Amino acid sequence: MTASWHPAILAPRAAARALAVWHPGLLASGDPAICPRIHRTDAAAAHASSAHDCPKPITLESACRFCGLKELSLAVPVRNVSAPGYGEDTYLKTDTRAMSVATALFFMVGFLTCLNDVISPHLKSIFALSYSQLQNVPFYFFSSYFVFSYPGGKLVEHYGYKKTMVVGLLVMAAGALGFLPAAHYALFPLFLAALVILAAGMTIVQVAINPYVTVIGPSKTAASRLNLAQAFNSVGTFLAPFFGTYLILRHAAAPLSAERIHAMSAIQQQLYRAEQASTVRVPYMLIALALALLALALALTKLKTTTGISQNTQDFRPGAFAEALAPTGSIWQHPWLLFGALGIFMYVGAEVSIGNLLVSYMGLPQIAALPEATAGYFLMVYWGGAMVGRFIGSAILQKVRTGWLLGGAAIGGFCLVVVSLLTSGHVAMGAILAVGFCNSIMFPSIFTLGIQDLGPLTSKGSSLLIAAILGGAIVPKIQGTLADHIGLQPSFIVPTICYIYIACFGIAAIRRPLAHDMLIPSEPV
Repeated sequence: MTASWHPAILAPRAAARALAVWHPGLLASGDPAICPRIHRTDAAAAHASSAHDCPKPITLESACRFCGLKELSLAVPVRNVSAPGYGEDTYLKTDTRAMSVATALFFMVGFLTCLNDVISPHLKSIFALSYSQLQNVPFYFFSSYFVFSYPGGKLVEHYGYKKTMVVGLLVMAAGALGFLPAAHYALFPLFLAALVILAAGMTIVQVAINPYVTVIGPSKTAASRLNLAQAFNSVGTFLAPFFGTYLILRHAAAPLSAERIHAMSAIQQQLYRAEQASTVRVPYMLIALALALLALALALTKLKTTTGISQNTQDFRPGAFAEALAPTGSIWQHPWLLFGALGIFMYVGAEVSIGNLLVSYMGLPQIAALPEATAGYFLMVYWGGAMVGRFIGSAILQKVRTGWLLGGAAIGGFCLVVVSLLTSGHVAMGAILAVGFCNSIMFPSIFTLGIQDLGPLTSKGSSLLIAAILGGAIVPKIQGTLADHIGLQPSFIVPTICYIYIACFGIAAIRRPLAHDMLIPSEPV
């Protein structure tokens, strides 16, 4: 940090020249006090608290009585706090309170997403669904990410991270409560509607929480920090199968075959479906209560920005400083963001497609012939691998470039799916369960690479990446349709295509330049 950036440590004339870079009216008189209303803003205060102990960093935010200019005029460099990767910011420390909130939200998102893998086979047996019809569960669930990601991004822009996360949690609670009438009336469309509302809230939360985690500490560890937060997402996905299997599948009566269900009268079918569906009421009622309490706790918690200064009005609005100081642009001009969005599409599609069919896959005679209530517990192996992998990946990414690890993980996932395709029995089952470990670091790594150096476009870029979760709707639907025609095991060729693209994206990122510093330019004194 040089003296030319801070007029408080310059001679008066030099101070005027430094300020005049941003406010030409000052240069005319040489008097640094022409604009007398000097305010201490978050950006300037950050300069004082983080860079050095200078007591009076200054920012001009008023109308000059000579030229009438009314803009934000900075005499200190402002780092781009809107995006990860802005160079040597080692003096910043990760905000532990913010990370605690982030991990709680990631846990709930992971828990509820993985619970679909338990609900799906249960709904398949209740309503005698085909594989293609079964994949309507992820189709409607993840289509919500595409539909609601843009509104979620607008909420972040207008209300900031914290308020947006509170709104998202309340919407999630409303979706969880929607399972109560769906179970009472035993109607598949009502279950889908409840899933759409639940996913809408999760979308809003993720649009805010993913970029927020990248800016609550040093940029060089942004990928590691997001991987760590995602590890708690995996804790939720690890526990969800046990919770769902124990409270839903274990307490449900033995499912009847599709032939027996179709042989029943309409009244008998409805009674059978209502009885089977009743097991989801208590779990989702507890989930709705937990989400409401978490929203209340978050609303009452004062969080901090990356600079450590409280922001009570904007609540961490992304790009607030950079948008005032940088020209507007378009996210479509950033190829790494677009390739990253396709990477998210492929990754989520592969992970959801595998996870949603795992219980049915392990029930195949040539694989393991496991009943639903037993196969559900094995989902913990799949998602447990993702959990362990994310903790390990978070540590590795402190030393290894993201592209190397992402490319290697994708190649490993491809090989394991191919092994499961070409074998049978416990080998095929073990190989497909091990794919969870390879999936572990993919989402946070792709996301970090996608929003790197976006600056004021970070919130919009985040919205695009979250919208790409639409892959969780499209890819499973393709695999489900294929499974109805060629069989469930051969249909796993679909995820292999996804892993090929992710491997290419990761390998290409190896040569990508590191995130660069973004400082407000200044003329030399």
